[in-house]
Amino acid sequence: MPLRAFDIESFADRPGTAIPPTNWYSSFAAAGLRNPEVHGPASYWLKVEGSFTRALQKQCVSSFHVEVQREGFATPTLEEARRLGIPFRQLAWIREVRLCGDGEPWVLARTVIPLACLKGEGRRLLNLGSKPLGAFLFGSRDWQRGPLETGLCTAPSRAGQSEPELARRSLFSNKQSALLVGEYLLPVLYRGN
Repeated sequence: MPLRAFDIESFADRPGTAIPPTNWYSSFAAAGLRNPEVHGPASYWLKVEGSFTRALQKQCVSSFHVEVQREGFATPTLEEARRLGIPFRQLAWIREVRLCGDGEPWVLARTVIPLACLKGEGRRLLNLGSKPLGAFLFGSRDWQRGPLETGLCTAPSRAGQSEPELARRSLFSNKQSALLVGEYLLPVLYRGN
């Protein structure tokens, strides 16, 4: 069962579920200068155009599903608030999920949805459940994706843990507002077993 807003902070210490601190670069090349692994097997996943979920589904041998880890109203990070152009400490709907292929997590995703996005048809974002966000965004002509940013995760890896090291994110905008989608790649996705 997904956790609600009051649980988001306390749940972050559970291994394999937390979104790590990340340094973001507007240029793929700039991120690659700091971590050459950006140009390796992960490169394809960092640059996927269109629906990331659709690309993951095509990679699956048997099944794909979304596991909601936590969602609810909470305060975005200062960096997220700045990127979205909303006041710091303004609540937003925050949704964190695991995108799983063939029974194992491949990607952690964090979506920050400001209150302005939750009007009209945007109210549907509150009730996605295990449906992929991409189905909503790419199924509507109202939402446009901005440029992809490349992220280098800064949390130290723990022994025996599969933690994200690379990430990507972008703003999706409509006429009134924007939301922020971050996708954090687990090494199993691009390194294999």
